[in-house]
Amino acid sequence: MSKRIDEFNEFRAKMNERIWAEDHPAIKRFFGVDTLTFQAGALDEKTKEMLGLCASLVLRCDDCVTYHIQQCQKLGVTRAELFDIFSVALTVGGSIVIPHLRRAVEGME
Repeated sequence: MSKRIDEFNEFRAKMNERIWAEDHPAIKRFFGVDTLTFQAGALDEKTKEMLGLCASLVLRCDDCVTYHIQQCQKLGVTRAELFDIFSVALTVGGSIVIPHLRRAVEGME
């Protein structure tokens, strides 16, 4: 699994550099909004990352799930908290979330 995560992180960094190199104002602004969204505000960073993970599972975006699991783990989200997030995502998103839940659990281990 570590190899898949390493490849994901390398690809993400490489492609972000290529995208940013284009210096497109709307794309740069969107990336900036994304960065600002996950900074502490009325909600702390940990809570925002947990929300991002839940939304990513419901939207069925495996890359986003992988990213948010990494961020959640960096911010100290526990295994029990992750499974509560998974439970909410399943309830909101239904059974279509199950394949992404499997990949999420694989990614967190």
